[in-house]
Amino acid sequence: MAQSSARLRLAGAPAPDAPPELSDLLIRVARGDEAAFGAIYDALGSSVYGLARRVIRDPSRAEEVSQEVFMQVWQSASRFDPNRGSAKSWVLTLAHRRAVDAVRHDQAATNRENKYDWSNGPDFDEVEETVTISLEHEQVRRCMEGLTELQREAVNLAFFKGYTYAEVAESLGANPATVKTRMRDGIVRLRDCMGVQA
Repeated sequence: MAQSSARLRLAGAPAPDAPPELSDLLIRVARGDEAAFGAIYDALGSSVYGLARRVIRDPSRAEEVSQEVFMQVWQSASRFDPNRGSAKSWVLTLAHRRAVDAVRHDQAATNRENKYDWSNGPDFDEVEETVTISLEHEQVRRCMEGLTELQREAVNLAFFKGYTYAEVAESLGANPATVKTRMRDGIVRLRDCMGVQA
């Protein structure tokens, strides 16, 4: 019995437990067969990575490209035509195209970065910063105008000139307790006007 099965294999007949052809696996992948996809990955994973690694110097980028290739195989296996070539050639063609595209994309990104090199420039957008500060100052001025005269003067002396409560009271010729109350009320009104949460 063993001799007859050996003679059959020698005569070109497939072994009873022979793995399916890659073409058949791809056709099954097109139908959503996850086991067939796993078998394709096992059979061609190292070849796809090796090809990507020859085109792309960075090993981690080559791994990313290999993963993208197998995603493409899963999504577009129905496009495989066994009459136009082998399954391995089809998958490796996808891998080569994807690897070349990755190199082009990475080179274009590098060229853009070099063209617009801001390494010697400011760490922030000066124009935006200037406009923001200007708008904030305008809002503070507008909100200050909504205060009473005593509140405005007290807040101005304390926060913009650095006076203490006692110095503000002395400068305005007012009772320190009154100044403290007016300042507290003025700060509450300023906060509300500027939309600041307490």
